[in-house]
Amino acid sequence: QVQLVESGGGLVQPGGSLTLSCVVSGLLDYYSIGWFRQAPGNEREGVSCLSVRDGRSLYSDSLNGRFSVARDSAKGTIYLQMADLKPEDTAVYYCAVEVQGDYDCVPLLRSPAGMDHWGKGTLVTVSS
Repeated sequence: QVQLVESGGGLVQPGGSLTLSCVVSGLLDYYSIGWFRQAPGNEREGVSCLSVRDGRSLYSDSLNGRFSVARDSAKGTIYLQMADLKPEDTAVYYCAVEVQGDYDCVPLLRSPAGMDHWGKGTLVTVSS
């Protein structure tokens, strides 16, 4: 079965850095893989999306260049590197994959419902 397992969340001070990992298993391939987050009382929003076909990554405009993604194909792992963290970054962070090729990263980043498989999430808390 398909499994996505996030890790690396925790408590970090404002201005600090944190790297999240997502291990994908039970899946031969996927078209896109992305990171999403949801804060209490907020809708789930897109953070980043990586298109496997062309290797391009898209980011939410609100991040102001503070986040970046990387993929290790051999390990089946994608990373989200976060820097200059702010209290408003506090949320549960999820990784997800799109396997049918119905959408590319542009609509997927705006519409998380288009993703096909989700992890259970990892909590990031930014507080002093």
